[in-house]
Amino acid sequence: MQHRTSSPIENVQIDEIDRKIISALHQNGRISYTDLAKDIGLSRVAVQARINTLMEEGVIERFTAVINPEKIGITVSAFFNVEVEPKYLHEAADRLADEPVVTSLYHMTGPSKLHMHGLFTSNQEMETFMREKLYPLPGIMGVDCQVLINRYKSRMGMRL
Repeated sequence: MQHRTSSPIENVQIDEIDRKIISALHQNGRISYTDLAKDIGLSRVAVQARINTLMEEGVIERFTAVINPEKIGITVSAFFNVEVEPKYLHEAADRLADEPVVTSLYHMTGPSKLHMHGLFTSNQEMETFMREKLYPLPGIMGVDCQVLINRYKSRMGMRL
């Protein structure tokens, strides 16, 4: 398995027009170039060129649909702090990153901590994941799991 890392990213210079485009796309990723151009005050071609540049520079990583998990039967949202022996950290991260139930995975400060979020159809599915996939990983020293009760805010995009 190949270790996934975040490489240092150069800051890309974006201007106020780029920020308006990003903000509009954040509100409605399906907006047409024509409608976006009207809102921004540029030509369709200029807006399309700017979006392509923002994608090429990695400012816009991808376009996606935001799915409500509960509407499709995924009712358990859980956060995990996983303590891993340092020599096994990257192996554990690579294996967990390949698990479909894992939605996000971060290496956090502290004693070899992985912070992970998972979505499950039931408590039983979560327990099976923990027993069969998480606990058997080499180097796992401890797992703290917290189940979400109520979501008040969830970041979609970011502050511009």
